[in-house]
Amino acid sequence: MLLAALAVSAGARAADQELWDRSTLNAILKRGELRVGLEAGYVPFEVRDRQGNIIGFDVDLAKKMASELKVKVSFVNTQWDGIIPALLTDKFDILMSGMTITAERNIQVNFAKPYIVVGQTILLAKRLVGKVRSYQDLDDPQYTVVTKLGTSGETACRRYLSKAHIRTYETEADAAMEVRNGRADAFVYDLPFNSVYVAQYPDSLVHLKEPFTHEPLGWAIRKGDPDFLNWLDNFLDQIRNDGTYDVLYRRWFEGTLWMKNING
Repeated sequence: MLLAALAVSAGARAADQELWDRSTLNAILKRGELRVGLEAGYVPFEVRDRQGNIIGFDVDLAKKMASELKVKVSFVNTQWDGIIPALLTDKFDILMSGMTITAERNIQVNFAKPYIVVGQTILLAKRLVGKVRSYQDLDDPQYTVVTKLGTSGETACRRYLSKAHIRTYETEADAAMEVRNGRADAFVYDLPFNSVYVAQYPDSLVHLKEPFTHEPLGWAIRKGDPDFLNWLDNFLDQIRNDGTYDVLYRRWFEGTLWMKNING
């Protein structure tokens, strides 16, 4: 029985070592570089500044992550509709791009625990102030609602605003522009983006800022990597406990200095 127990223990250790050998975390440390996948255009999570650099909340979190790992960091800008396939084919190590955790996505990838919770809100054309007070009022054939293709904004529109005319666009900026230019009545998208966007264009838009969905956002990694997942969860706990997270949150979601350095 003792020999059998020793054999089982040795087998478990071998299996653990094999998992570590195949871990993305191990590969990052050996390579000396953390490769982060994102789509630059989701304000204030990731956006290009006037010099063409990618900046934002996710970017600063990734830089802090790389600092803790003592490696350099690189950012792989990827179109949203191909961002999960790019992760699965090892174009980068981790997806940090304000992605909503859903059961459907969780079949393809694993998520670390949520690092922020947001919801869908509405940017409304000013001419409709007083006439449209909530998402229920927009669920009407007389209204045209726009959002970004393949996002939780599109899902929310089709679920809650099915009677409205729904149009989708490749980027959130293109969709929001339709409302500013009078070609759509409302834009549905995540609260952080909408809060920042309306601050830039208060003359043409009104923000109905009460979220009508509850959406946790998470960092995505490939399946079968418990070591990397464990490290990410512990990293998130660490930065929340030592104040780093709060400093970055205030910079990107409550401060406005960074807005002066992005393309309007």
